[in-house]
Amino acid sequence: MTPTRQAAVRLTQFAHGGGCACKIPPGELEEVVSGLTAPSPAGAGSPLLVGLATGDDAAVVTLPGQENTAVVSTADFFTPVVDDPYDWGRIAAANALSDVYAMGGRPLLAVNLLAWPRDRLPFDLAREVLRGGLDVATEAGCHIGGGHSVDDPEPKYGMAVTGVADPARLLRNDAGRPGLPLSLTKPLGLGVLNNRHKATGERFEQAVATMVALNRDASAAALAAGASCATDVTGFGFLGHLHKLARASGVTAVVDTAAVPYLDGAREAVRAGYVSGGTRRNLEWVAPFTDFGDTDADTRLLLADAQTSGGLLVAGEVPGAPVVGELVPRAAHSIVLR
Repeated sequence: MTPTRQAAVRLTQFAHGGGCACKIPPGELEEVVSGLTAPSPAGAGSPLLVGLATGDDAAVVTLPGQENTAVVSTADFFTPVVDDPYDWGRIAAANALSDVYAMGGRPLLAVNLLAWPRDRLPFDLAREVLRGGLDVATEAGCHIGGGHSVDDPEPKYGMAVTGVADPARLLRNDAGRPGLPLSLTKPLGLGVLNNRHKATGERFEQAVATMVALNRDASAAALAAGASCATDVTGFGFLGHLHKLARASGVTAVVDTAAVPYLDGAREAVRAGYVSGGTRRNLEWVAPFTDFGDTDADTRLLLADAQTSGGLLVAGEVPGAPVVGELVPRAAHSIVLR
């Protein structure tokens, strides 16, 4: 479907940050949620398979009396990452659905989450955002069952998504083991290209195409290859999400920086200074846990680049995806760049 062209209104100018780059920094977030893990309700009979402890992509529980089915639950929303409202809706939906795919699940039902400055932006733009989300959810075979909206000075959109998975075949961020290769299913550089778009209005079709692409096939391919460990690469950047995976799994990740793929124009955007504050905070957070070796400054920024609707990072080989490193026994750092 041809995207709408709402050139008269630049949605990104109504937001202090764009996409997943507007997330609360990972270090600050971990301090906020520290110690907030709740016990399972007495007599509920629904064990929480994946919760807050490892900072995984979604929560997973089994149903009482149906131990062969796991319910996957997540929510994700953010400020405009592109100016086109239809594209923003598609990107936000693909990003929210990705958390279910990152757990090895299949999305079934989503509800919209919409914040809208009703006195500043027309509702026909909000309708286009919702239409974009609906089209991507339909592509994913996921029902949309309404949602929730608030009047907000800053536009935001996303979804709360419920899916199902086989509890014996989950993709978890704490299941990595030494000797496994690392595969990355989408190229990096979304953050710097989106930041350039916000600053200049230039449209990067390669970035939009990457962000609206579902991680459905990558998830299925990872499961078919026998993988049990994965995460998606979003607002905390490749290094941030890799650090969380390595920490949760008790391993060290060795990255072949020359093998990591990037979108066309990403390095040029870094050199031109289109680096978000979220990306710089990501790099600062992972620095104590990373042996950077002789990796240059631009590559470090790209590896920490705050992605929106990025790919899956899988401990295992995924057909068609480049192998960008491997997991080794735990060493002094959780990440080593070579």
